[in-house]
Amino acid sequence: MKNVSIAIDGPSGAGKSTLARALAKEKGYLYVDTGAIYRTLGYYVRRRGADPKDEVEVLELLRSAEVELRYGEDGLQHMFLNGEDVSREIRLPEVSKYASIVSAHAGVRAFLLEMQRELARKHSVVMDGRDIGTVVLPDADVKIFLTASAEMRAKRRCLELQQRGTPEPLDQVLSEIVQRDWDDTHRAAAPLRQAEDAVVVDTTTLNFEESLTALLRVIEEKIG
Repeated sequence: MKNVSIAIDGPSGAGKSTLARALAKEKGYLYVDTGAIYRTLGYYVRRRGADPKDEVEVLELLRSAEVELRYGEDGLQHMFLNGEDVSREIRLPEVSKYASIVSAHAGVRAFLLEMQRELARKHSVVMDGRDIGTVVLPDADVKIFLTASAEMRAKRRCLELQQRGTPEPLDQVLSEIVQRDWDDTHRAAAPLRQAEDAVVVDTTTLNFEESLTALLRVIEEKIG
């Protein structure tokens, strides 16, 4: 039986990870959070005190980074860096900036490209990120561009940070999201953009259940 690949792209804070995880569980597919992979590299660069903007330095450092995706009995993805589970550490707010800068380097994206494609070859996957439908899995069976207004994404991000015990002011989070949007859409390597054959799902006015239903409807229409 042929493996199925579902690519979900979109800006920061659109709910890609939460919805993609739920979608994968609903369909019985493997969930691949590519953002967590880049966060792991960003975390490593930060921990080693390297300059994330220096692509040569970053790529040299990555030669000593062994990044693994492992899945627990709960089906959740855990990120391991040189044998250490760093799944919690990579979610710290300060790591986001490093991940954004590091992920803009063409060499870094090439470093991880084959890892991501290999997962899709071996499993039916729901994979989310910024360039899944355009670069990583250009032949994905279903492509979805998930979005929401910057203001709504900021509110959701603030709630998430509060629940993690690392609250930040709304105006600061909104400013960071707007800057992240600009950075992601203007970078030279694999900028964030909607694939021509992707279906746009705007969740600004939708709650979680409504958003998940909308995604399942798209998949049903595309592949049954």
